[in-house]
Amino acid sequence: MRSALRSFLALGLASLLLGALLTGCGSDGDSKSITVAAASSLGGAFEAAKAAFEAGHPGTSVTLSFGSSSALGQQIIDGAPIDVFASADNQTMQRVADEASGGLAGHAMTFTTNTLEIMVERDNPLGITTLEDLARPGLIYVTCAPEVPIGRYSAEVLSRAGVDVTPSSLEPDAKGIVTKITSGEADAGIVYTTDVVAAGDRASGVVIPMKQNVMASYPIARLHRARHNSTAAAWLDFINGPEGQSILTRFGFIAP
Repeated sequence: MRSALRSFLALGLASLLLGALLTGCGSDGDSKSITVAAASSLGGAFEAAKAAFEAGHPGTSVTLSFGSSSALGQQIIDGAPIDVFASADNQTMQRVADEASGGLAGHAMTFTTNTLEIMVERDNPLGITTLEDLARPGLIYVTCAPEVPIGRYSAEVLSRAGVDVTPSSLEPDAKGIVTKITSGEADAGIVYTTDVVAAGDRASGVVIPMKQNVMASYPIARLHRARHNSTAAAWLDFINGPEGQSILTRFGFIAP
């Protein structure tokens, strides 16, 4: 009887330990559900990619979280449960690699690039044609803080052109600039070319010459918590593969 009891207790303990082990894997283990944090400029493209990915991988679920790369990077450093990070600049990705718990699972890869344009109100009522026009007295120009990639890129573009512009406001991300312009609260701002494409007939774009423009690189990586997650790995393969790249091109991004 005692032997049978000991065997029963041992089996029960083994079951409890196995359950704890499986539970402990949690976000660190394999899962059909992942959370992807991505720069706001990737919104439309990643929504389309999510639909295509989930259709091609039955049973998987991708939750997308958009915002400025700098804000998302800080959230990851602070411990937000993110499996994959797609940034609009290499600086933020490097900061996450250096400061987030565990860092990255492998190396970040540049999966797409972007250029910049001046976004103006629909049909360009003020006749803005150059970066110099942004310095006109009374013109309402909006941008982002320098720690936000689009804010830093915009400052670099204006510096290359030798133009000094005082912004009327600093928006949280590129989408905030778009909202201010399409709502009529601002006259112009420098955004990603893909933002102009996404705005459609709600705004117009003014091309920035390449000698003044910058090429924004977008890196993507699994985070340490997803190092054993095959769904996260499959998402990266999809984004870097032909179908994912085709979706990005459709939304105005440029292959790296």
